[in-house]
Amino acid sequence: MVSELARGENRPAPADQLTVTVRSSVGVDVSALLLGTDGRVRADADFVFFNQPAAPGVTYRHGRGAGDMVDVRTGEVPADVDKVVVTASLDGSGPTTFAGADTLVATIGSTSGTLTFPMAGLSTETAVVCVEIYRRQGAWKVRAVGQGYDNGLAGIATAFGVNIDDEPQPAPNQPAPQQVPPPPPQQPRAQGYPAQQPRPVPPPQQGYPPQPGYQAQPGYQPQPSPGYHPPAPAFQQGAQPMHSELFDPAHAEVNGVGIQKQGSKMAKVGLNGEVMARAGSMVAYQGNLEFKALGSGGIGRAIQQRLTGEGVPLMRVTGQGDLFLADAAADVHLIDLDGSDGLTINGANVLAFDSSLTYNVQRVQGVASVASNAGFFNCVFSGRGRIAITTDGAPVVLNVDQPTYADPQAAVAWSSSLQTGIKRNDSFGLGRLIGRSTGEGLTLSFSGRGFVIVQPSELPPGGLIGGTGGGQDAGQRGGLFG
Repeated sequence: MVSELARGENRPAPADQLTVTVRSSVGVDVSALLLGTDGRVRADADFVFFNQPAAPGVTYRHGRGAGDMVDVRTGEVPADVDKVVVTASLDGSGPTTFAGADTLVATIGSTSGTLTFPMAGLSTETAVVCVEIYRRQGAWKVRAVGQGYDNGLAGIATAFGVNIDDEPQPAPNQPAPQQVPPPPPQQPRAQGYPAQQPRPVPPPQQGYPPQPGYQAQPGYQPQPSPGYHPPAPAFQQGAQPMHSELFDPAHAEVNGVGIQKQGSKMAKVGLNGEVMARAGSMVAYQGNLEFKALGSGGIGRAIQQRLTGEGVPLMRVTGQGDLFLADAAADVHLIDLDGSDGLTINGANVLAFDSSLTYNVQRVQGVASVASNAGFFNCVFSGRGRIAITTDGAPVVLNVDQPTYADPQAAVAWSSSLQTGIKRNDSFGLGRLIGRSTGEGLTLSFSGRGFVIVQPSELPPGGLIGGTGGGQDAGQRGGLFG
C-alpha cells in the first residue's frame, strides 16, 4: 500500500528496515546524517554520502539514474543517535536552484508499505532536508520535512555540525622528507624581478640532507636512516646476460631521497616516511610500501570537489622504498615551495607532493564567465615542500614583470599572489557572426609579481574526454571545458 505524506506530517515507521529513495527531474546528490539529541552529528563519520557511503545502520547506494537510495536499519542505529535525516542537493549538472526542478520526491519503502513525499514550492534552495527517521518513546517514526537551504551540500553539512574544512592528517612522527634534487639549469631572469632570498627551514628527517638553496639549522648532522638501504642495481654494465641500449646508465634509476625526476616523464620518490600522490599514478615500486586511497582528501575536499569539479584524487603512500609515478606519459616538473607564496594549479596537473604542503580549492579570480584549463576553480597549494606537476609538452615559464596573457586552456599553474582576470580580444561584431575571428577571443590576464607556467597544448586536462570530475563521477567529467 502507498500513502502520501504532506509537509510536516509524521507516521510510524512501517518497518525496521527502510529504504529512502530520492528521485528528481534534475541531478541531485543524496546524503544522510546521523544526529544526536542536540541535532548535530557526533563526528564527521556520521555524514553518509557518495564519498563515505556507510555508517552504523545507514548505507548510501547510487541509483544509476533511478534515484539514489539510503538504507536505514533502525535496529543497528547506535543508541545515542536520535534521528537520521535524508537530504538532497543539486549536483551542479543542471539548474542552479530547485526552482528549476519539475519534480523532487522522496519514497520510504519497506516490506510493510510505502510512504511518498512530493516536495513542491521550492524556489532559491539548492539543498533540501527531505525526510527524517527519528526515535519517539522507544519507537521509530518518519516525518516529511521539505526544508531547504540556499548554500547546497556544504550548507547542510555545516548546519548539522560536519567539519568541512578538514585536512588529511599526516601520520605521527613522520615529517615530510627533504629532497636532494639535481642542480637546476640557470634560467635567465627578467630585469626588475629579483630572486627571493633562501629561507631557513626546519631540520630535515634523518637521512634526508637539506635541499640546495635551503639552509639547514646550525649543528645539524644528518644520520643514516636505520633499517633501510636501497638495493644495488640488478644489472651492472658488462655483467648482464644480454646487451641493449636500455642498460645504458641514462635509463638507470636516479639516486636520492624524496621526490625526484626520473627522466622527463616519470617521478621517483625515495621514500622513508610518507608522500601524497595522485590516485592511480603508481607505475612501479620497490621495498615495503603501503597505499591508502584518500578520495579528494577528506570530507571537506570531497564536497568541494563535487561542487566545483576540481580537486586531486589522492592516495597516501607510506613505508620505506622507491616509488615510481607517471600520468599518461605527460612531462614531469618539480617545484619547491618555501612558504613565501602559494602555487595555483589545475588538480589534473598534480602528480605528487610532500605531506607538509596543504591545498584548498578556490575560485580563479576574475574568470567567473569563462572556463579555463581548471574550469572556474583551481587548487591552491601552500606551505613548505616539493610538488611534482605534469604538463602536456615542454612548457614555458613566464616571469610576470609586465602585463602577461595566456590562453585559458594552456595556462597550467601560476604564483598564487598574482591577480588574474579576463581580456576579450575580439569584439562581438559582424566578423564573429560570419566566422572571421582570431580564434583567441578570451585570454587570462596576470599582473603582480610571480610566474606563469604555460604548456604548448590547448587541450583540457586528460584530453577531449578527460578531467578530474568530482564525487562519484571522479575521472569521468571534463571535456572541452575541464
